[in-house]
Amino acid sequence: MRGVAKWIWIFVFFAFVGGFLLVDMSGLVGQAPVTASTIVAKVNGAEIPYLRWENLTRTMSQQQEQQTGRSLNLDERRQIEDQAFNQLVSDVLLQQEYEKRGIRVTDQEIIDAAKYAPPPQFYQTEAFQTDGRFDPEKYQRFLGSATARQQGLLAQLEDYYRTELPRTKLFSQLAADAWVSDERLFQMYRDERDTASVSFVALRPTPVEIEAAQVTDAEARAHYDKYKDRFERPGKAVVSFVSISRVPTAADTAALVARMKGLRDEIVSGKTSFADMAKRESTDTVSGPSGGDLGRGAKGRFVPEFETAAFLLRAGEVSPPVKTQFGWHLIKVTERKGDTLALSHILLKVTQSDSAATRTDRLADRLAAATAGASESERFDAATTELGLLVTQLPVQEGQPARFLAREVPGVSGWAFSGPRVGESSDLFDDENAYYLVRLDSLTPGGPQPFEAVKGEIVNLLKERKAVDALAQRGAALLSDARASSLQDAAKGAGQRVEASGPFSRRSFVAGLGYYDEAIGAAFTTPIGTVVSVQTDDAVIVMRVDSRTEATREEFEAQKGAQRERTLQALREQKVRIFLENLRREATIVDRRRDVNAALRRQSVQ
Repeated sequence: MRGVAKWIWIFVFFAFVGGFLLVDMSGLVGQAPVTASTIVAKVNGAEIPYLRWENLTRTMSQQQEQQTGRSLNLDERRQIEDQAFNQLVSDVLLQQEYEKRGIRVTDQEIIDAAKYAPPPQFYQTEAFQTDGRFDPEKYQRFLGSATARQQGLLAQLEDYYRTELPRTKLFSQLAADAWVSDERLFQMYRDERDTASVSFVALRPTPVEIEAAQVTDAEARAHYDKYKDRFERPGKAVVSFVSISRVPTAADTAALVARMKGLRDEIVSGKTSFADMAKRESTDTVSGPSGGDLGRGAKGRFVPEFETAAFLLRAGEVSPPVKTQFGWHLIKVTERKGDTLALSHILLKVTQSDSAATRTDRLADRLAAATAGASESERFDAATTELGLLVTQLPVQEGQPARFLAREVPGVSGWAFSGPRVGESSDLFDDENAYYLVRLDSLTPGGPQPFEAVKGEIVNLLKERKAVDALAQRGAALLSDARASSLQDAAKGAGQRVEASGPFSRRSFVAGLGYYDEAIGAAFTTPIGTVVSVQTDDAVIVMRVDSRTEATREEFEAQKGAQRERTLQALREQKVRIFLENLRREATIVDRRRDVNAALRRQSVQ
């Protein structure tokens, strides 16, 4: 039973965070009192306290850091904050829906679920398996053991099922009426299997024709009012950006290679074992503590440079230093059977020399001391001028990492949208390439956009559509000529080019025609050899259907059962997803995260 403990505690960690949050919120562990100002959101009047959100974010961040083996930057932290917030909102909405529908869970249902439907991770626990398959008897014997009682597993399972069973009941209600007819299945089958081939001429407006189209303010306003929900946008910001490079020089690389050769000499001479050296020196946080072990496997597991070097080695041999995108490696083949190798490695990454790193760190410290966290815009200008640092303005979009010289700059986007005021400077960010510091120069909040903010976009869209409408007469003339002669002759006379495409299905994207539009539909409804004209959002298409193949009923019947199961499962999932989306859309959600974060920032600098 002791072998099960690892999996039990993993289960406990993820399934019962809520219990720990409750204790944290209660004030029993010395947290500061929760006041009205710490309410981060309201969902249909139900409050979500800041501490609950922050603690769930912290738990999810720790989980992510354990998986990646490194600390999260501000961009990643912000993504997890959003995930935690959305989870808490969904939990409140679901709980309200349970109350509305009268969904309850009995003690007997919990007992039965615990006995006969264990949490998914338990199916992978080796102690509960026989011949590689989950063994219900082993699992139930464990439930009745002293170990399970001592670890509090039964109480934990009860908490787990009090959360999961109502969710399962709700989703079952939502998907209970999922149904699809044979004819609908056949149409879906044909959508995937029917094909068509066409020849066509696409008449598209030129940039000059688009610009010449006239759109009134009233037309633009009417479009905005009709499609207002389509004009939600992420926040945008502009920051002034400086960096202090930490990139190693060629001399740093040469020094590392010389060091690795020395490590290899120690290993080959027998002074130190490869495993001990890996534990002591390797920067691979996953394999290093286990002696550099990378397991056993065939080709295809590693990047080409690493794999090429490894497969040149004999069993027991240690490679010279090998360079990959991850750093420099010493590789040892511990066992070789045909094309299968058991490997270990030692990874070192090139870093600045001690003297260069010291100079870089001192410069970064001076920059941070002069302007980090400052609210006065002038301090940033004064510090960067005094230190001789190049300032660049970067556009930043909410939810996307900032980029400089085609490389991501971690943390900048997450900071810019976390509540700083225009003119405020960030703290010092860093990664293996550089130190960074930015000042917020402008900020445009995300969300639904006012008409004036998107008016230009709407005008351009309507101009293009009007320019396409103006091509209708040319399309009609081309169609008439094509029917009187041929599509090729009519196109030649109009100075146009005939394009050919196919075979394609109704669900294909077709270059020159589009995806799921009027032209694609016409390809499957127009008689073969007939020329027609259709108008899409961006072109007038004069098209001839050259050939078409249709799926047979016999082929459909042979696979109908499997298709029905796939379709029903997708339909059930869709119904649940749409319900949850509507539940959130119709809810009254007051999101105060931006205000709370801004208040916390002000407190931190006071």
